[in-house]
Amino acid sequence: MQLIDWAIVVIYLIITMTLGLYLAKNNRKKDPSESQSDHFLLGGRKLTWWLAGTSMAATTFSIDTPLYICGVVATRGIAGNWEWWSFGVSHVILIYFFSRSWRRSQVTTDAEFTKLRYGGKMADTLRLIKAFLFAVPINCIGIGYAMLAMVKVVDALQLWQSLGVNPGENIKIWSVVGISVFVLVYCGVSGLMGVVVTDFFQFFLGMLGSIIVAIITVNHVGGIHQLIPQVQEMTDIDILSFIPLVKGDGLSFKWSDIAGITATTFSAYLFVQWWSFRRSDGGGEFVQRLLGCKDEAEAEKAAWFFNFMHYIVRTWPWILVALVAVVIYPDLTDRELGYPKLMLDFLPPALLGLVVASLIAAFMSTVSTSINWGASYIANDLYLPLAYPQAMALKERLEHLKTLEFPSEEIEIEKRQLIQQLEPIDQKVVLMAQIASIIVTALGAVAAFYAKDITTMYRLVIAIGTGPGLVLILRWFWWRINAAAELASMVGGFCVGLVITLVPQLSEMLADFGLRLGAISAITTLFWVTAMVLTPPESEATLSHFYERVKPSGFWNFKPDITLQPAQDLSQDILRIIAASLILFGSMFAIGGFLLLQSTLGWLSLITAVLGGIWLRRLNGNRWFRTSSFVIIKSLNEG
Repeated sequence: MQLIDWAIVVIYLIITMTLGLYLAKNNRKKDPSESQSDHFLLGGRKLTWWLAGTSMAATTFSIDTPLYICGVVATRGIAGNWEWWSFGVSHVILIYFFSRSWRRSQVTTDAEFTKLRYGGKMADTLRLIKAFLFAVPINCIGIGYAMLAMVKVVDALQLWQSLGVNPGENIKIWSVVGISVFVLVYCGVSGLMGVVVTDFFQFFLGMLGSIIVAIITVNHVGGIHQLIPQVQEMTDIDILSFIPLVKGDGLSFKWSDIAGITATTFSAYLFVQWWSFRRSDGGGEFVQRLLGCKDEAEAEKAAWFFNFMHYIVRTWPWILVALVAVVIYPDLTDRELGYPKLMLDFLPPALLGLVVASLIAAFMSTVSTSINWGASYIANDLYLPLAYPQAMALKERLEHLKTLEFPSEEIEIEKRQLIQQLEPIDQKVVLMAQIASIIVTALGAVAAFYAKDITTMYRLVIAIGTGPGLVLILRWFWWRINAAAELASMVGGFCVGLVITLVPQLSEMLADFGLRLGAISAITTLFWVTAMVLTPPESEATLSHFYERVKPSGFWNFKPDITLQPAQDLSQDILRIIAASLILFGSMFAIGGFLLLQSTLGWLSLITAVLGGIWLRRLNGNRWFRTSSFVIIKSLNEG
């Protein structure tokens, strides 16, 4: 890196810190009716769809992501990306099944949601254990492998060497910890709003960097028409296939003998992983942003915008760079280093600084989210219920009063009194969140010191998070799911995934990742079904309170006299999910097909996306018609 590159990086850091501190200053100004903890942890529930959606995309775009994809494409081919593409199914489901429901729940975190859905001491235990697992081991492992990726980039780009310093391993890791502390300063004082706004700026800077690297490196090898035959010639696997199927006898197809992944692994990605993983109904970071949206409509649009940015916009620049790295560095031992090596070798001064700044931005956006997310669990779901057990009832009462359409003067007085009672507690919760931010950052740094490989760490996160997903989905639609079932699925999945991954004999027995995911899911399902059958259902009062707040669809016949209509049409939403999936995957594969000169796939995918769009528009039109008709008929009846 030359002086101009360092100047660009420093300017970026100054802009980020200035923006974060400015938002921190504005963060002190809040509506008197807002709780201070909601203001800090959820941005006052004032996020717009485009801000929340971009922030959701930014949280999944860390510095490790392009490195991870370089490794995946080189070793498993483009089809290996189904390891993260498969989550597109659950993310489309998030749009229509869960985004509005999360916003209606009015909780602060998904751990707090357990106290709304379940009751008694089991729910208290579940909330505490869930908050601890997500805030400490799972979250800090995520921070750790993001830091590891940053260390690898610092090393590959020879950033210290460009300053005349020959660093040891400790200097590299401590320089990354220093950037994390930099992030901690602004996100620790500005709260979620500061994280989300800086995410917006950092995401588009990161995307600009990815596109620049893709354009320059692809042009270096002679363009796409030269890249495709070269990458096919230099690899032994079916590297360019999106789904490695080959035509068999007649109209049949069979799995390619030279596929980069096994058929069982691919099947697990497509048919198991998306519903079995702990993010099946959104996941903590996404839920935090949906809860922070202005209303239900903003939450749904935010989920849609995230899907568009995450899958359609972001996929192909990374894959193109990964293919170029295969061609230019065929003997590279660590395939994940292909991305930073291409930057160093082919980007001119100034552009190199811009792209380095974009990678730092990607790292900072993920770390800031992880810090804020982990701190919210520690403050809201560990500290608050243990230190102030009475606060939950006060918050519940206040949220109920806020939902009343025509509050009386007595109600307004009670609301003000509740806010005054909660204010000193909220101040302590915010202080604890700031302290917890430091703790989470420190634990993430410890994880980084022990992390060795990004892909291995990513798969560990997948393994320990697999199992509870089906329970997390069913709890929204079936009254019989209880706290014991969710606790068994969460703890059981974590322990089974950890043991299978870390015990060498089991890891070798289930070396195929697809079989490993299937085994974890099956064992965890046995755990939670047994726990549910052996324990009583939640009380009628708890279920009624949840139903009245969220108004879910599905099987809620826990008592025969339910008259409140659900707020969603489950059958229509299933059709919308299918149509939206056609749009999402059709659009993504159409772009990829045309880019990689697979025109037949491109046209078929484009037609699929268009048909999905037409179908979804008709379905949404029907929803608008039914909603409008209901409002008109209700008005006439009342009149």
